[in-house]
Amino acid sequence: MNHAGRIRELSGETLPPGRWIAVNQERIDGFATVTEDTQWIHVDEERAAADSPFGGTVAHGMLTLSLVPRLALEVLELLEAPLVINYGFNRVRFPAPVPAGSRVRLHLKVAGVEEVKGGVRASLEFTVEAEGGERPVAVGELLLQVGD
Repeated sequence: MNHAGRIRELSGETLPPGRWIAVNQERIDGFATVTEDTQWIHVDEERAAADSPFGGTVAHGMLTLSLVPRLALEVLELLEAPLVINYGFNRVRFPAPVPAGSRVRLHLKVAGVEEVKGGVRASLEFTVEAEGGERPVAVGELLLQVGD
C-alpha cells in the first residue's frame, strides 16, 4: 500500500503518542539565532530565572510548532514517503510554556482526509505535551498533503 493509502486508512483514528524529544537550551538558542527572536525570556537564563513568571527560560511557541510536522511524520510512519507537503496550520494555540530542559511529545488524530490531485490532504488534530505538565503546550490542526 502506498503512503496516501495509509493515511486514508487512518482517517478518524487517534494514534499512539510519538517519542519524547528534548527541548534544551541549546535547541532554544539555535532557534533564537535562526529566527532572530532573541527575547530574554528565551535566551537569558540568569534574567529569566530572576524575572520570568516561569522561573527560567522557555522555548518559543514557534519552536514547539516547528517540531510538529517532523513528529507527525514519525507518528504516521511517513518518513520514507516520496512526497509530503506541509500545507499549513489552523487554530494553533500555546496553552502552556515549554521550560528549557523539558521533553515534549506529539499526540495526533487523523481528523479527515480529502482527495486532491496526486494524493490526499490530511487534517491532523495535534496536541503537544511537555513531560510532567498539567496542560498541553501546543494544540491545533496540521494539514499535510501526501502523494500517491
